[in-house]
Amino acid sequence: MNNFNLIATTTFGIEAITKKEIEKLGYKGLKVENGKVELSGAGVRDIARLNTWLRTAERVLIKMAEFKATSFEELFDQTEAIDWAALIPVDGKMHVVGKSVKSQLYSVPDCQSIVKKAIVKSMGKSYGVDLFGEDGPVYKIEVAILKDTVTLSIDTSGPGLHKRGYRAYAGAAPLKETLAAALVMMSRWKFSQPMIDPFCGSGTILIEAALFARNIAPGLNRSFVCEEWPGFDAKVFSDVREEANAKAFRDKSYKLVGYDIDGQVLRQARSNAKAAGVSDDIEFHQRDFADFSSSVGAACLVTNPPYGERLSDEMEVRRLNEMLGDLRDDYPHWGINVFTAFGGFERDFGEEASKNRKLYNGRILTRFYQYYSM
Repeated sequence: MNNFNLIATTTFGIEAITKKEIEKLGYKGLKVENGKVELSGAGVRDIARLNTWLRTAERVLIKMAEFKATSFEELFDQTEAIDWAALIPVDGKMHVVGKSVKSQLYSVPDCQSIVKKAIVKSMGKSYGVDLFGEDGPVYKIEVAILKDTVTLSIDTSGPGLHKRGYRAYAGAAPLKETLAAALVMMSRWKFSQPMIDPFCGSGTILIEAALFARNIAPGLNRSFVCEEWPGFDAKVFSDVREEANAKAFRDKSYKLVGYDIDGQVLRQARSNAKAAGVSDDIEFHQRDFADFSSSVGAACLVTNPPYGERLSDEMEVRRLNEMLGDLRDDYPHWGINVFTAFGGFERDFGEEASKNRKLYNGRILTRFYQYYSM
């Protein structure tokens, strides 16, 4: 099966990073919009490669159609006109999810219900049946409406691509693996230098950095829902995994160091790193940030410190921000990268960032402050 139009969904603000990832895999003619990157003319092997290799994308979707609709009748008719049976078998289990932003069709439950009914009617005509048992492979269909433009798609990933399979424990304030990978990729880290995270928690940033440096595909040790679909040859996915495994750098060494005040969290971080296959690259130390010191001359610091809304009060957050600023004077040859939702960070740090990126951690507006080495 070929000639799919695909959508790689992303966290708002990192679309350009995901685009670069897809281009590095050899794809061209990409279209970038808020929260997604689109490519056309893809086949099953392309779906397998994107799911296996993308570090910063949330999901890979098959785009079935895009059209304008300002009434439920238009939504139903145009959904019914799609050849759903070309992809979904007669026993397919169809689950419809939705979202609507600034559109006349603002009732998401109604839109979901109408799309499901239209798909059933369309498939009924194709298969010559009225009832569907829906006891076969799963097809999660998304109806996304933005300013009266409807995009209908089918999810090929299943659990989100941040589910790498190594993180049994995420800590009290988890950072998604996909977002952690994006921070690493934006940090300008040189693999020859150490990477340091003084608030490492369950180790996600450092683990993603090690996977990136070693060129270990993030989806190497997990499966995807589309592998169960008819017409999606399991051997294609097996071949893609085999190729990915062969491209990993197993004989190189990297130095990554994480610190945290919580010993229990660090035990989980070590367990996560072991599960990811990068425990030899990362050192974890229990240490209060107030006692932080290092003999490293040049390094890249990437961290997601506590910020008021989650773990600490404002005075404590401001104290930590000021201490991070002190590192700028103590370690002038370090690149310092801080991901935080605290609005007054630069004031407390004592310097305007070299680069300031607006990102989202879930629904929380955050910023990635980057201070380049002097």
